[in-house]
Amino acid sequence: MGVTLTGFEAGEGAPLVVLHGLFGSARNWNTVAKRLGAGHRVHALDMRNHGGSPWSDDMGYADMADDVGGYMEDKVVGKGLGPVSLLGHSMGGKAAMVLALTRPDLVDKLVVADIAPVGYSHTLMPYVEAMRAVDLSGVTRRGEVDAQLASSIPEAPIRSFLLQNLVAENGTFSWRINLKALGDRMDEMTAFPTGDLAGRSYDKPTLFLHGERSNYVRPSHHEEIRRLFPNARIEGIADAGHWLHAEQPDRFVDSVLAFLDG
Repeated sequence: MGVTLTGFEAGEGAPLVVLHGLFGSARNWNTVAKRLGAGHRVHALDMRNHGGSPWSDDMGYADMADDVGGYMEDKVVGKGLGPVSLLGHSMGGKAAMVLALTRPDLVDKLVVADIAPVGYSHTLMPYVEAMRAVDLSGVTRRGEVDAQLASSIPEAPIRSFLLQNLVAENGTFSWRINLKALGDRMDEMTAFPTGDLAGRSYDKPTLFLHGERSNYVRPSHHEEIRRLFPNARIEGIADAGHWLHAEQPDRFVDSVLAFLDG
């Protein structure tokens, strides 16, 4: 069953729906959304179990695609606005691909940021375990949580990103992401539901953007990309890794706008 997604809107023009990746939220896209909003009405969404959106035990990509499709039907297409472009990064990119493949009537153009329609052998489960292991009782400052995470996550930028999910209310800290669901469904999120998409393809304009220092979109993935998305263009962004929109925001925004407005 779909959930009602939260998020924010920015800018004016043709609608563009933006989906974040695992452990992210709509607010991670605030700066980029404002720039994209120069010519588009950006709808940056919190995916289920993230940000301000409802929690659910399910994290399948069909479920996430249903959530996004429901939002688009209610807030965009249902109001006579369109055509609608869709941009998704990482986990959000997989959800965006599934929505485009199953509901091409809702998506006019598709941008997929640093992810391919394949399963991956690596897992982000250690991050879930590290956050779940934090003892939040008695915590009074974010720095105390950062110190607890440091033993298992030595990279300060990654800790900083994860700590954006830490919220305080009435002096009590908690995680605003559903760590149990993410942990229980990690294998499902690492995979891609190719078997459920047999015979489907999305032949409208599609852009796959990847960081040239990232290994999420490899040459070996190109054949599968073009099988499912025959009108796909694949472009690399120099000096960028997986979080290409944060590492090279100018190049990222320029590439997205050139595609959407071209």
